[in-house]
Amino acid sequence: MKAEIITIGDEILIGQIIDTNSSWLGQELSKLGIAVVHRTSVSDNRKAIVDALNAAKQRADIIIMTGGLGPTKDDITKHTLAEYFGSELTLNQEVLDWVTKIFRMRKLPMIDTNRNQALVPSNCEVLFNKTGTAPGMWFDIDGKIFISMPGVPFEMKSIFETHCIPKLQKRFELPVIIHRTILTCNIGESFLAKKIEQLENDLPPHIKLAYLPSVGMVRLRFSGSHTHYATLKNEIDVIIEHLYEIVGEYIYGEENDTLEKNIGLLLKGKNKTVSTAESCTGGYIAHLITSVPGSSAYYHGSIICYANDVKINELGVSPEVLNTVGAVSEACVLQMAQGVRAKLKTDYAIATSGIAGPDGGTAEKPVGTVWIAVSGPSQTIAQQFNMGDNRERTIQRSAIQGLDMLRKMLLAE
Repeated sequence: MKAEIITIGDEILIGQIIDTNSSWLGQELSKLGIAVVHRTSVSDNRKAIVDALNAAKQRADIIIMTGGLGPTKDDITKHTLAEYFGSELTLNQEVLDWVTKIFRMRKLPMIDTNRNQALVPSNCEVLFNKTGTAPGMWFDIDGKIFISMPGVPFEMKSIFETHCIPKLQKRFELPVIIHRTILTCNIGESFLAKKIEQLENDLPPHIKLAYLPSVGMVRLRFSGSHTHYATLKNEIDVIIEHLYEIVGEYIYGEENDTLEKNIGLLLKGKNKTVSTAESCTGGYIAHLITSVPGSSAYYHGSIICYANDVKINELGVSPEVLNTVGAVSEACVLQMAQGVRAKLKTDYAIATSGIAGPDGGTAEKPVGTVWIAVSGPSQTIAQQFNMGDNRERTIQRSAIQGLDMLRKMLLAE
């Protein structure tokens, strides 16, 4: 079963708002076993909408539209659909009563523009909108399903969950689709692909693997389709088990996990605490850690030591180290990690010092050179990395690398 999503609105095309509706609908359709084969964004223009509909019905069985159903003159979707399906707009009393009730509760006058929200094409099935004034519409024409919903995300989601999901499940015999996403970090996509090449080659035809890279991370999404849920789940479970055997050291979680969230769980589980000493990352590691609700239970704080004086006075870094090997060195980050751990009285600490760029590099220490240390109750370790010549990515990669070093130390102790 194939679906296409059409988003309507000039505000999307000019980048004034981000199209989150398509992303959400894609996830929900996938859970139903419906494959999204195309996504289109068009302007508030009759011809653009008609052209999109004509193209979509050649590709898909289910065409889902969002946007263009408001009360203003530029919202022409409803009028276009009525014309497209050869019908006329008629007043729906249930919708009118609801809209009237909303304006009465808000103590606002009911004007003709708002009353027109209750006009719908005569050959559609109304999808009642309990969170707004614009109803959704369901058309079953020539074996194709056309769904039109408001563009306001919470209204669209309410209509889709309340009305569309049950109707689609009743209308079509849908297959079982399972997605399982494994999260890896600090291994490049090509290196990861090489390590799991044989596993990927051995996948059955009904299970696909997608690589989804981002800065410092690669998500591996396994997607399978079958008629029996238990059979498919068992197949994917076996594949994932084998994946852990091959590249388990790089896996930090699954699905919607984050590295910082899972580190928090490890720290809470061991009743341990952590602090950070950040030079080149400028507090970014602290930001990631504290983005997790409840992180105050295990995170004490950070010393952002951009200047060498702060490294010396706040963390106890030796002036001799800074004068001989410099701030971007193994000796410096080892002392930074030990210093912040002692000062903030934590069990663990992460320290970073590097050259984020775009200038400041030398032949010996080019832009992107970063030293990271992690200190714990039984050891303090440091590693050198070259994060590349992009400042923002260097900061992000350094933070991810530091968190992953902490994760591995926590798992080992």
